[in-house]
Amino acid sequence: MQTEAQNGKMFRAPKTIFWVAFGLRLAAIAIGHTYKIRIDGDHFNFGFEGGRIARSLVQGQGYANPFNGPSGPTAWLPPLYPLLIALAFKVFGLYTNAAAFFILACNSLFSALVAPAVYEIAARCFDAPGIARRASKHVAPVALWSAWFWAVYPAFLQYAIHWIWEMSLTTCLFTWTLVLALRLRGVGEHEPANSNPRRDLIHWALFGLLWGLIALSNASLLLVFPATILWILFSHDEQHATGFERGILGATAACMVFALTLLPWILRNERAMHAFIPTRDNFGVELYQSSLFYHDVFEWGQAVPLDTRNPEYKLYASMGEVAYARMRGEQGWANLRTQPLTFLKLTAERVEFFWRGVPHPAEKHPSNEIFRIANFSFLSAAGLMGLGLMLRRRVPGSWLFAAVFGLVPLAYYVVTVQARFRHPIEPLIAVLTVYLFRSTSTR
Repeated sequence: MQTEAQNGKMFRAPKTIFWVAFGLRLAAIAIGHTYKIRIDGDHFNFGFEGGRIARSLVQGQGYANPFNGPSGPTAWLPPLYPLLIALAFKVFGLYTNAAAFFILACNSLFSALVAPAVYEIAARCFDAPGIARRASKHVAPVALWSAWFWAVYPAFLQYAIHWIWEMSLTTCLFTWTLVLALRLRGVGEHEPANSNPRRDLIHWALFGLLWGLIALSNASLLLVFPATILWILFSHDEQHATGFERGILGATAACMVFALTLLPWILRNERAMHAFIPTRDNFGVELYQSSLFYHDVFEWGQAVPLDTRNPEYKLYASMGEVAYARMRGEQGWANLRTQPLTFLKLTAERVEFFWRGVPHPAEKHPSNEIFRIANFSFLSAAGLMGLGLMLRRRVPGSWLFAAVFGLVPLAYYVVTVQARFRHPIEPLIAVLTVYLFRSTSTR
């Protein structure tokens, strides 16, 4: 078994899993007609702010106008996914069904590419050390069932086939950074991770590139970036000084690639927005909306009104995005300081809803709501219990998993919470759920 782990065969998922995952998602789009996006609000549901920015790009107005009217250059969203929407608009036409199908097919590809990453994560952490195999005829049973679980479970494919938003892209990029972290630390391998310096340097460079792309897709995950680097470097103790030095060199290379990936976007923002904006500039607006406690813990819809006649929209357009966001951010912090206990109460509720599921009060069929919450809660409970068992048994990679579970939700605890925000950690939830149930035994 160690020989298989050493030469990498044990960590490669069967290609069938990827193709089934991709085909299933495409079939769901075609059969369910999910590419037919609602046209109310002048097609705003087609990509929301990202769709508006993409339309502005295709119409020659630049990276601008994230809402319904002309408002000038924007950094409301980082550029990766809006550029994908713009490509679809350029090739297939503005807000057409063909453009929607193309984008959802890309989502499906990103989602399907998570399956082999899930397989390798599970194989390295559980199957290579022989954990939770439980008399299986398969060489890597935890990896196999985790990858199939991701490939076919409806809750894991819903965002790829329904949402023109960045969740599937971000989740794909993020999951593969975890694969690279496990490779760099040598989890599941017979030889030390620093035995092949050239391979490690390539992995470090890819690691930095993927994190740069994540920053250009969903910067909320960036807290995990330094934590992952520290986790990788922590494996090189004083007895392996050469390995530690190579790790520092690799981490430096990763940070340089990360910075170079962000550099064009930063320079564009300096030129167009006259401000240093490494990822996006709307945090102050989101924080302000969160500090209006009459919103309670639920999402509030648009942070800036879509109606161009609305005084709030006129204020946003006249001030400019950077000044408006700065003003709203200052007001948001001031509001939070006036009612700290209310803020703590709502934060605790957001923690609960992140793991239990956000209620949909307007659900027409109560049974649908009950089933949705039960399904969401089950996956969270299984994932958290699997993580607890993993930590208790000191399974390789357990602290990496714990860092992901602890750091990814932090921004959402403070500002707002939606069910889709959990999606980047759902690949790990799939792995931990399989691990948990494969760890059961009769007394």
